[in-house]
Amino acid sequence: MNRNFEPVTSNKVRNKKKTWLSRCGMLILSFLATACGGAGGSVSPVSGANATSGSASSGGSTSNSNTGTDTCSVSKLESEMNTQLAQLQTDTDFSFGIEREDGRRYWFQRGASTMRTPYESASTSKMVSALIILRLVEQGYLKLEDKPQDKIANWPIPSTVPLSTMSLANLLSFTSGLTEEPLCLNAGFSNFESCVNNIAVVNANNTLIPGTEFYYASTHLQVAGLMAVKARGVNSWQELFKEFQQQTGLFKTASYDLPSSSNPRLAGGMHWTGEEYLEFLVALKKGKLLNSNSMAQLLVDRTASTKLTYSPATALGEVWHYGLGMWHECQNSSFSCAPASRISSPGAYGAYPFWDRNKSYIGILARQGELGSFTKGVAVERAIRPKVETWLTCLNQ
Repeated sequence: MNRNFEPVTSNKVRNKKKTWLSRCGMLILSFLATACGGAGGSVSPVSGANATSGSASSGGSTSNSNTGTDTCSVSKLESEMNTQLAQLQTDTDFSFGIEREDGRRYWFQRGASTMRTPYESASTSKMVSALIILRLVEQGYLKLEDKPQDKIANWPIPSTVPLSTMSLANLLSFTSGLTEEPLCLNAGFSNFESCVNNIAVVNANNTLIPGTEFYYASTHLQVAGLMAVKARGVNSWQELFKEFQQQTGLFKTASYDLPSSSNPRLAGGMHWTGEEYLEFLVALKKGKLLNSNSMAQLLVDRTASTKLTYSPATALGEVWHYGLGMWHECQNSSFSCAPASRISSPGAYGAYPFWDRNKSYIGILARQGELGSFTKGVAVERAIRPKVETWLTCLNQ
């Protein structure tokens, strides 16, 4: 079973998924309407590594760069957020962490969930995998224009078919035309490189033209990952991830281990903690992971002129666009938002990492509900968002 944001394998499965997604779109409206009732678990909002149960504290000084008012109280707002999050009716325990522009953090931990609880990533790993590969582009090992056959020996897609023109940029933006997912993507005993070749074989004759259609699937990042392994001259994705960990100090306890360490699924095969993912988002926001040129490439809307053939965002009744390994969110039935105003990489278990670039803050809802419950995670974050947006500019204790 594919444990990414949404699994896809064949036309028959796609049709079933689209029916399920439509139902999910109705469920989220009902969920949001009841978001503030019921009993919750224990509450522990904290800051950074020094957890202090029952209080929220600052991860940095509160400067006058934000506009506060005489009537707001940050401690009161944080207490109100504690209460609201504790009372939310939802399907599983969760943790919630955010950091605003001045460095102040708010953490909430409910029941058995903490910001240090290891969770299966599902599709939250897509943004991480894309960043690792984009850093190799920045370092000169790859170019966004590179094609799989430029880096992978004996690439099985012939030059006579449309898919032969796919580029690394197409792969990272899920517009490569690789829509069919072979079973090896979910088989721990499979060989990573052989599985990538199998992806090429089962898709080779689909006649799709790269760059013309967006299709959310695990295939794209798996091929991009093998290109990165070959370009860097290492033996496995695990070596690339270890190098990323050493260079950045991030994801110290995280791993790519699903379905196995030898055949990791880059689109949804990590374990991480909420604290680790929050630190990753902080580093990204502060420009510590990419230079300005690479950041600009990351934030380009890559699907503005493509057909959105398959998008899990339809479960929300919304149209989102896609960049390199992450979503451009838009809470409308048509894409009418400024590209890159809010980017995210939600997962099928309901975990939801995001960077709101309009309001200059980052956050993650860390949880692991049932497969396909991503709408419930989004619903929790949206329920608390109005209070969070008031907290963002409040300077008074």
